[in-house]
Amino acid sequence: MNINKIRNFCIIAHIDHGKSTLADRLLEEAKTISKKEMKNQVLDNMDLERERGITIKSHPIRIQYTHSDGDTYILNLIDTPGHVDFSYEVSRSLAACEGALLLVDAAQGVEAQTVSNAYLAIENDLTIIPVINKVDLPSAMVEEVSMQVVELIGCKKEEIINASAKNGIGIDEIFSAIIEKINPPKDRRKNSPRALIFDSTYDNYKGAIPYVRVFDGVLRAGMKARFFAHDKEYEITETGYFILDKIKTKELHSGEVGYVVASIRDMAHIEPGDTITTSENNADEPLPGYKKIKPMVFSGLYPAEPDDYDQLRQALEKLKLNDASLEFIPETSDALGFGFRCGFLGLLHLEIIQERLEREFNLDLVTTTPNVIYNIIDKSGKIIKVDTPAKMPETGEIQEILEPVVKAEILTPKKYIGAIMNLCQKKRGVYINTNYLSPDKAQLHYELPLGEIIFDFYDKLKSISSGYASFDYEFKEFLNAKLQKLDILIHGEPVDALSLICHSDDAYHRGVALCSKLKELIPRQMFEVAIQAALNNRIIARTTVRALKKNVTAKCYGGDITRKRKLWEKQKKGKKRMKMIGKVEVPQEALLAVLQVDND
Repeated sequence: MNINKIRNFCIIAHIDHGKSTLADRLLEEAKTISKKEMKNQVLDNMDLERERGITIKSHPIRIQYTHSDGDTYILNLIDTPGHVDFSYEVSRSLAACEGALLLVDAAQGVEAQTVSNAYLAIENDLTIIPVINKVDLPSAMVEEVSMQVVELIGCKKEEIINASAKNGIGIDEIFSAIIEKINPPKDRRKNSPRALIFDSTYDNYKGAIPYVRVFDGVLRAGMKARFFAHDKEYEITETGYFILDKIKTKELHSGEVGYVVASIRDMAHIEPGDTITTSENNADEPLPGYKKIKPMVFSGLYPAEPDDYDQLRQALEKLKLNDASLEFIPETSDALGFGFRCGFLGLLHLEIIQERLEREFNLDLVTTTPNVIYNIIDKSGKIIKVDTPAKMPETGEIQEILEPVVKAEILTPKKYIGAIMNLCQKKRGVYINTNYLSPDKAQLHYELPLGEIIFDFYDKLKSISSGYASFDYEFKEFLNAKLQKLDILIHGEPVDALSLICHSDDAYHRGVALCSKLKELIPRQMFEVAIQAALNNRIIARTTVRALKKNVTAKCYGGDITRKRKLWEKQKKGKKRMKMIGKVEVPQEALLAVLQVDND
């Protein structure tokens, strides 16, 4: 294939702006997929993606398109997710492309993730083709949205393509723009082989399979692949590209996107962002990678059945293959036994990973309260990283607590500005500035503590803005804060899964609210159960779950009252003994109560 006839591109957009529908129309127009195989969101092959209507991971596919000039072009589309929690996937896709379609919904306009992804594409020096989607909707604001796009990327208004992915409007113009505006890859077939791993998957028969974009040289079966990250070597047994399934081919050369099979059984040997070269013609240095995004939210995942521990470990290893931002280390909890401390990019990321583990690997899981990472400076000046309240040192040993602060960007219609500013203030936000993208759309900038936004901030933002506001954030720095560890004691025993680190001003209210919530969720026992909240070993709130009482005098009728009194005394002693030796099982709903506590 002539390298000048290859185009590598991706589609970037905010969540729910019609990205998967546009991919469907491009595949349909180019006849890449037969009508029999065609379905909505064809690239979203997970049930979870279809149910939620979101793209969770990138999907590469090769489109063969005959242009009006009579030539046939190979267009490699790498579909990308749109949600803020999957920006790591987007950065990997962008590193493998030369161009991007920037898709904006005509009814909703430029949103937070649109801005974030556009900047990522500009940083990667990609050719950006602006497309306004859903122009046929009655609520479409084409003129206004065009102004926002011009403001965002500095293009001319006539360069913007008006399209409707659902009804196939503007699809030919999009194909023409891809072919005419995006540069073909550089022909570097004679160089030493270098291929960037942008994703990977696991096959029970073929092992771990890296998805690659070849920048230099050629990769073919029989060569020995070498990885820069660990210097391990594997013999390549198969190369190929993607349509819906993997299509075997003789070789992958400079400019192509495909996969490499090399019987790699150790999943840890595939690292997205790594470079593959060959032993026969070794490259001197790896391709420039993309920045490693660190997890911001931490939570414990424990198997409900202790026997499933090994199965959970294998499942996490397989998920890490195509989601490099997931991190996990083994940990033990007094309440929950053996499990893993996992790092996620955000709450949606946590939710998706949990659901995938339960669906794809048939696991029953218990999840602890999400926490962010804190830097604690002790009296000796040493910095301790704390990602769970259980690791927090005693109050007397702490000199300073630093919490992660993020730069938040909120895009909203101007009528909701007051309510949103009020919400940010309640979450200890520091106002930076307001920009107007159009007469009706404003961009608010805030600095917010990450610990305050991981719980219910996004839900409340959507609620007060009737679903119109969009939110994006990036880590800024660690700042000093007045934080304390809030312990929850059930029947006198601290439950590490319920502990949390919160601001001193909120601690008392959180403790009271949490005790009340747990009282509703913890089942009644045959003895009285005390639920207490403690700050620095001082009890600040308490509620009691009343005991179930058996009617021991049911069989007594007539006779002296002393008979009944004796039975009641005996019951009282039994309950006292039960209270001393009794254990309380904490259900999963109670462990999640921390998330539902409203501390406004």
